[in-house]
Amino acid sequence: MKRIAIATIAVLAVAGCVGRSNLVPGGSMSSAVTPAGRPIREDNTSLLKLLKKQVVIGSTIDPKFGQLNPYGLTVATSTAGDFTQGDLAVCNFNAKKNVQGTGFTVVALHPKPGSKPLLVSSSKTLLGCSALALSPSDDIWASAFAANDVPIISSSGKEEGNIKGKPFDHPWGQTFAAPTSGSPVFYVSDAGNGTIIRINLGTTFTYDVIAKGFAVNHGKPGSIFAPSGLTYDPSVDTLYIVDGTNNTVVAFDNVTSIMSGGIIVEKGGMTFKGPSAGDAKLVSSGSPLDGPISAALLPNGNLVIGNTGNASGSNIMVEMTPSGTILDTRNVDTGASGSLFGIVATGTDDSNTKIYFNDDNDNNLQVLEK
Repeated sequence: MKRIAIATIAVLAVAGCVGRSNLVPGGSMSSAVTPAGRPIREDNTSLLKLLKKQVVIGSTIDPKFGQLNPYGLTVATSTAGDFTQGDLAVCNFNAKKNVQGTGFTVVALHPKPGSKPLLVSSSKTLLGCSALALSPSDDIWASAFAANDVPIISSSGKEEGNIKGKPFDHPWGQTFAAPTSGSPVFYVSDAGNGTIIRINLGTTFTYDVIAKGFAVNHGKPGSIFAPSGLTYDPSVDTLYIVDGTNNTVVAFDNVTSIMSGGIIVEKGGMTFKGPSAGDAKLVSSGSPLDGPISAALLPNGNLVIGNTGNASGSNIMVEMTPSGTILDTRNVDTGASGSLFGIVATGTDDSNTKIYFNDDNDNNLQVLEK
């Protein structure tokens, strides 16, 4: 298995990620189980219904190169380098001429209206940046579709390393995962071959291809569907994956224990085989999912999914419980469809949750809040 030695990167400490509480003020709770049968409790209160205000935070166009079409979005969990804790990190998929997949900039915005984008990085290793994840020290890990690599960039914009070659094939989605027991890792999804890869951290990296067979459409930039919207819930050690080709959301329970070759997604994206097939579950399929690409975990454990395929000129968020119960939908942009890329949620319970999202029609970052 290929290894990369990067002396400046050590094993990451467990992140201060916002986990979810089993008891949520004001929530209506119901019982459910994870794919492996572990009991969980679901909050059936719709946060989309509670978040009445939609506010523009600021432009995501970087101030030096004028790049646009924001895709990747995540939140800084600490203050380091160019980031203040709570800042939003955004990467641009297109360069100034708006050609799909030619962007290579990362910007930071403070989470308040009127924020101006700060250029953090403009590395060519970020070419076609489609997803971002930050380590607890705010190191930037990116999935760069066009560059076909996973660059690692410090919180002040210095390139620290670049992971490329097998097993990566046009990285598309990415998330950081800090399980309650075990070492933190990153998960990456590939648009070239439909795999899910775990990057095991240390002074050398190792890789586990934990799943393969997710549908990919081999679309050109701007029309790509592949496993994406990777979202990790440490409270139940579950990884959620969005499949825009088959309009599904899938959960991998006990994901920390799934090793190479553990899961094979069968045609259609709804059934699974392999040694860890019992840990895979279809959460939701079909309407109202329509070309979903992005997703976020809400503090109460529910999910919000971003559609891109609505042909009628709408950009629909879908809120669902971990068992797939649809709680609400929200059209956040009535312009051209396909503008909803990158979603992240902050807060600790139903009372202070906020949902941030990139709007590609307006090239800005917006928030849903109370």
